Formats: sequence, structure tokens, C-alpha cells
Amino acid sequence: MNSVARLDQGSPAAAEDALPHNIEAEQQLLGAILTNNDLFDTASNLIRSEHFFDPVHARLYDLCAAMIQRNALASPVTLKAYLEEDEGLKALGGPAYLVTLAASAIAAYAVRDYAQLIYDLAIRRELIGLGRDIAAQACDVTVERQPADQIVEAETRLYSLAEQGKTERGFIPFLKAIKEAVDVANAAYQRDGGLAGISTGLVDLDKKLGGLHRSDLLILAGRPSMGKTSLATNIAFNIAKAYRRGITHDGREGAVEGGVVGFYSLEMSAEQLAARVLSEAAEVPSEQIRKGDMTEAEFRRFVEAAKALEACPLYIDDTPALPIAQLAARARRQKRTHGLDLLIVDYLQLVKAPGFGENRVNEVSAITQGLKAIAKELQIPVVALSQLSRQVENREDKRPQLSDLRESGSIEQDADVVMFVYREEYYKEREKPGEHQLDKMADWQAAMEAVHGKAEVIIGKQRHGPIGTVDLSFEGRFTRFGNLVKPWQGER
Repeated sequence: MNSVARLDQGSPAAAEDALPHNIEAEQQLLGAILTNNDLFDTASNLIRSEHFFDPVHARLYDLCAAMIQRNALASPVTLKAYLEEDEGLKALGGPAYLVTLAASAIAAYAVRDYAQLIYDLAIRRELIGLGRDIAAQACDVTVERQPADQIVEAETRLYSLAEQGKTERGFIPFLKAIKEAVDVANAAYQRDGGLAGISTGLVDLDKKLGGLHRSDLLILAGRPSMGKTSLATNIAFNIAKAYRRGITHDGREGAVEGGVVGFYSLEMSAEQLAARVLSEAAEVPSEQIRKGDMTEAEFRRFVEAAKALEACPLYIDDTPALPIAQLAARARRQKRTHGLDLLIVDYLQLVKAPGFGENRVNEVSAITQGLKAIAKELQIPVVALSQLSRQVENREDKRPQLSDLRESGSIEQDADVVMFVYREEYYKEREKPGEHQLDKMADWQAAMEAVHGKAEVIIGKQRHGPIGTVDLSFEGRFTRFGNLVKPWQGER
């Protein structure tokens, strides 16, 4: 490898030469392309012109690409006319250098290996450059450039560097797409319950959604006190509790049941969220946990539930007003260090997207697009909670609909699934007549009995399946949603 120049030679040129590179590999790869243009496709799956160390080689590669993409022959003879005035090529011997390259061509079967080598060396150079940039920025002490922001920027650049060079980008053969579809269907067929996605632990919701699918952005919306956070917490707990690691259908190691859950709690603290999970698991009302008002039996259940949940792969980040860029960077880090199969954001309107000033519609659009990008990039479902506008309260039928979403255009457009939580019991309670209105009181009590302990999840949009309503049970004391036993069913 031509990377033996010493770092202690003071000139910039010496420092540049000391960077990892291999001129011979670049020459022989270019020679192979010049003698057989069909090999360009193999190389272009891995490298671009900027991956070449020698700028003359980079220009030659670009010229070859332009000619081949026009279905023109790229050879030493055809390239000569375009490079007569290239000073860099003149320094290497002029057009005769093109003949030298063609003469040094490697065999066709080695092209991919040489392209990989050139790519790997380019990544090493970029890593060195990134390290220098980080050091230079750290030395530049200003009010605007806070260390935390520099860390996020460095993480983002490192992750984008890691994502470069993945082969088979762009169009893929239909046969490959069919195989992937069959693999997903086979995984669903093999899995208990026949789900293509991760089970929420709520049977009827799973039937409607087919589980939580990779790369999907799901919006869970509702008015305050409807139980959005409770439902999201229940789903997170169910998935983390069911987590089992093994070999997945595609041959990789990962979650075969349940999953690792990341929960961004931008409104509640991690301790408050943990108390909700423990309330559900121990069946002790959350207000009693908060006050410490528990019997000995309840406290024992509480402690036993806490011990049982110690190994649960549920990770909580309660940083308030988190910018979307930091949210994405932290999700990538979680995926890299501990794994990540589901991400929950509570709630969307508390995420920030700097740079939009007072334009809230554009800011929310940037946030939803960012969340969808995270889902696709990390290949996980992302569940984002969202507030609804007050116009729901002005209607007689208070069941929410898509038009009730705040900044609904961007949220509705970017989401793969939009769900609404609705509890009629909440509204009925507020219609209680006066004690002296005995006839109305009887009707109200009958109505309350009909809706007590019940909740609805209204699926207002679903790209992959039907819309409709799912009935769930709701135990307010434990903030717990569950499967609703129908009158014609026995206990599940």
C-alpha cells in the first residue's frame, strides 16, 4: 500500500500522502473498466469517484461513468479527446497513461475485491478527517457551539459513514422483492397467531393490524385523559416482557418474540413511567404507589413485580424538548449498543425541529418525516403519540377522526397507521345529572354501566389493512388496557 510517507514531514502534501491509499489498486481497477466496460456496474455498486485517492483517477472514473451511461465506449482511444488539456494527466505522462492503465487491468473476477479495497481505504481517510474535524471543533470554544451539539453532529456523521457503500441500492429485481415478501409471510405463518409484525399483546388489535410492522410510523392520538400514554406503556411493557432472542427467519440473531423497546417520554419522568408499568404488573393503583399507601400484601406484590421486571429490555429517555436530530442519533446509538425493535415517542408535539421559527405546520411536518425516516433507516416500527385539537369537544359524537389531528396534513400523510383512543366512559361521567333528577339518574347509571371499563381504538388509516374499531377493556386503577371478553366468549 502506498501509505508509507511519514507523518512528521511538516508539509501538507506529506500529511496528505500519509493517508491510507493504494494507487496500484486504483490503476488496475480503472484499467479493467477501460478494457471491459461491463465491469463498471460491479464497481459502481460499491464506489464513486470521491473514493479514489488520486484526483486524476477520480476524474477518469467520472468520465468513464458518463460515457458508459450514454452507451458510448470508454477506452483509452475514446477518452483521449476529452483529456488533452488535463494538467494532472499531463503530469502522469498524458494520454499514454491511459494505455498504461489498460495494460495493468486485473481479471474480471477481482473487480469487486479491488473496489471494496478502494472503498475501505476511502472510509479510513474519512474517519481520519472526521477525527480532525471533531478535534478542531472541540478547540473552537464558542457560545453557539455547545459540546452536546458537537457530539450529536459527530454521531450523525459517523452513522451516515457506516451506512455508505451498501450494495444493491436503487432498483432491485422483482424476484428478490418476491422472495422478501414470501419470507415475511413465512415468518408470520410460523409465528403463533400468524402475525407479520411484533405482537402488541392485545389480541383484537393484533388481528386488525397484523402486529407492528418494521419501517412503519404509527400515530396514536387522543384527547387528554383518554389513555394514550397508558396504552403506549401497556404495549411497550407487553413487547419487552415477551422478548426472546434467537435466530430470526432471515438467519440473523435477534428478537424472535417481543423485542427491545425504546421509550421517549418527553412529558413524564422515567420514574413516573416506571410507576405506571409497575402499577399494571403488580395490580396496585398508581395513586397508592405514588403516596406509598399500600397494604403489606400490595407492597410485596409491588416489590416482586419490580424484581421480575429488572431484566425487561425497556429503555426510557425522559429528556424534555428533544430535537428530532438528537432523537434520531440516540435511537441509532440504542440500536447499535443494546438493540432496538420498537420506538415509542410520547408525544409528537413535544419534539422540536429547530430552524422553522413560528411556522408550526412545517416544523411538525419535519418531525413526522424525521420519525418515518428513523423507522425506515433502523427497520423498526415507530409509535408516536399525538394530541387532538379541541374541536372534538364541540361535537355531540366525540369519537375522533382524521381531521381532528393537529397539523393533520403532515401527520396523516406521513403515517402508515393512525389510531385514536376513545373512552366514552370519560364523557358519560361528566354528564351526571343532579341527585334530584331521579328519572335521568337511572338512565345515566344504565348508560354508565354499559360503557364502564371499556375503551375503543379507532383505526382511521392503515396502509396495509382495513380501518375500523377495536374494543378493549380499561382498568383505570391500574392504567391498564386489556383484551375485552365478549359475552359469548369464556375467559381468555
